Amino acid sequence: MRSTVAMLLALCVPLAAQITPAVPTTAAPKQSASKPSAAKPSAFDKVTLEQYVRHLMLLPPQVTIEVGDPKPSGVAGLKEVKIIGSMGARSQTLTFFVSDDGKKIIQGSVYDVSQNPFKTNIDKLNTAFQPALGTAGAPVVLVVFSDFQCPHCKDEAKMLRANLIKNYPKEVRLYFKDFPIEQAHPWAKTASMAGRCVYRQNMDAFWDFHDWAFDNQETLTLDNFGGKLTEFATSKKLDSLALKACLESKVTAEIVEKNQAEGKDIGISSTPTIVLNGRPLPGSIPWDKLQELIQFELDYQKVAKNAGDDCGCEVKLPSLLGK
Repeated sequence: MRSTVAMLLALCVPLAAQITPAVPTTAAPKQSASKPSAAKPSAFDKVTLEQYVRHLMLLPPQVTIEVGDPKPSGVAGLKEVKIIGSMGARSQTLTFFVSDDGKKIIQGSVYDVSQNPFKTNIDKLNTAFQPALGTAGAPVVLVVFSDFQCPHCKDEAKMLRANLIKNYPKEVRLYFKDFPIEQAHPWAKTASMAGRCVYRQNMDAFWDFHDWAFDNQETLTLDNFGGKLTEFATSKKLDSLALKACLESKVTAEIVEKNQAEGKDIGISSTPTIVLNGRPLPGSIPWDKLQELIQFELDYQKVAKNAGDDCGCEVKLPSLLGK
């Protein structure tokens, strides 16, 4: 049975068709004023992305967030945006990929199966004029980011010095890069700058300084560092006055800061961190574990040959001796 409402509607339809409209057909219908549509949120807006990521990852107000500018990602339709979160001495870099319309974000990494999975890191690591040990052209390259005041860095440095070149004289090349964590270690950057001053004066003497700084880690302070450095220079027959002038001029600060920025650019946030053929290995690593990783990479490079020291990442001045 039809409801009363349905029956009334059925009657109204034919009646409505017979009624002549009072408004002339030529008159334009009234249009209500439309409200402007609200702008849609976009991940390319730094404030929007910061708020979204802060909520997504439950980051408290104490964490400072720096949103980078969008860059090409190598993937059609996506831009890469790096976000650095920091609180005190701790920091972390997150990589997001944003769709061209700004609506979608993806967290993670992009790999090209035709290349080394860590090629992006390898390309960013500048080893020219960096302290090095081992054979140039080695299939495995270790780049160690270290802090002279970090106790864990001291342990790892001793492990590397005792084992690496002795076991892999031709297979591995080691480069040292400064990554002083100034918020926690007051004289670490001074030591890094001093190490670079030593390197400028005598490249081989850098490793003497490296060992000396770690060996004396417990007794060095920001106040006594200059005097201790003079003692070191005298013992190694270096020009202590030139060394002091170099350190006081802060001419090597830029080198240290570039190393720090380079490390952060590939996601390093702590020391020690070893980068093995582009693969970051944060934290202290026992020798037996590192040896396994080196052997794994050596076996892989026998076939892949897409990493290591290709002799194009180190720049040497020409010599009349041809060395």
